[in-house]
Amino acid sequence: MFAWLSAHPQWLAPAIFLLRIGDVSLGTVRTISIFRGHRVLAAVIGFFEVLIWLTAVGQVLGHLDRWYLVFAYAAGFAAGNIVGIAVEAALAMGDAVVRVISPNREVHLAQVLRAGDYFVTALEGHAEKAMPVEVLFVVTKRRSLKKLLALIEKADPLAFCTVEDVRRVREVSVGSASGMDMYQTWIRRSRRK
Repeated sequence: MFAWLSAHPQWLAPAIFLLRIGDVSLGTVRTISIFRGHRVLAAVIGFFEVLIWLTAVGQVLGHLDRWYLVFAYAAGFAAGNIVGIAVEAALAMGDAVVRVISPNREVHLAQVLRAGDYFVTALEGHAEKAMPVEVLFVVTKRRSLKKLLALIEKADPLAFCTVEDVRRVREVSVGSASGMDMYQTWIRRSRRK
């Protein structure tokens, strides 16, 4: 490949640009994989990330007299960040917790979400001027987050939602204690969504 690029130097800048997009995108996904606790996946991604990076930086350092290669290297870095974030969003690895505050007491949003097979922890709360509200916590897979938020929006357009990434979810493994079997089943179903 490098012999061909030496014979056709006009393709060296685009090649460096694309290599940088590749290695920076992999770096973004690797960093998020580490955060989510996927160590082996992060190590494999890191191997290919560095392999691509060494190839790109080697070409730039071997041709420092060509300023446009440095520009392609920097532009590839910038574009790689955008592509990496988009790739991670498409992969939607991990879990999220959705906190919902519903001032609409007629909707019974917890029941609506439970009917949709979500495990919901519900609390009674009070908003401004002691107005009663329903406070809900729902843990779900990030890839099904849009579906959950759409269900909340459809059931209660006044509901206020916040979403936070979860690093780890501990699944409950309790024996056949009364009521706990149903709880454990809900947790497992919520995590599969």
